[in-house]
Amino acid sequence: MQDLILAIVHHLAVFILIGIFAAEFALIRPGLAGKRLGQLGKLDLAYGAVSGVVIVVGILRVILSNAGWEFYAGNWAFWAKMVAFLVVGLLSVPPTIQILRWSKSLRADAAFTPPDDEIRATRRFVHAEALFLLFIPTFAAMIPRIYGL
Repeated sequence: MQDLILAIVHHLAVFILIGIFAAEFALIRPGLAGKRLGQLGKLDLAYGAVSGVVIVVGILRVILSNAGWEFYAGNWAFWAKMVAFLVVGLLSVPPTIQILRWSKSLRADAAFTPPDDEIRATRRFVHAEALFLLFIPTFAAMIPRIYGL
């Protein structure tokens, strides 16, 4: 039962994470300002928090699952998924830093609008995140089908 509960929580957290990412993806575009910029800051905070939940529950799944650590340790698809998740995490750092800067500017000036060039640069990272996000469920689907190959 523990294995099932951890799997359910992990999958729900991942779906929530993707939903938050999609909202961020939609908001980061030229013309972002005011209320939308404030929402983006809150979404990015939630993105980080839910990512933490995904990581913690994922670690618990690896350690406490019925398959056992040995199954995952010898599975290249698991490690590929971990690399993809790490790449997504690293790609999310520059947008988060930029969003924090924009939020600070918005608090100082309610009329603040991020420059279009900064939005374009941030969108490039978000697009790259989206690309690598595609690899995570791909490798996740491969994990139970590949062992030690």
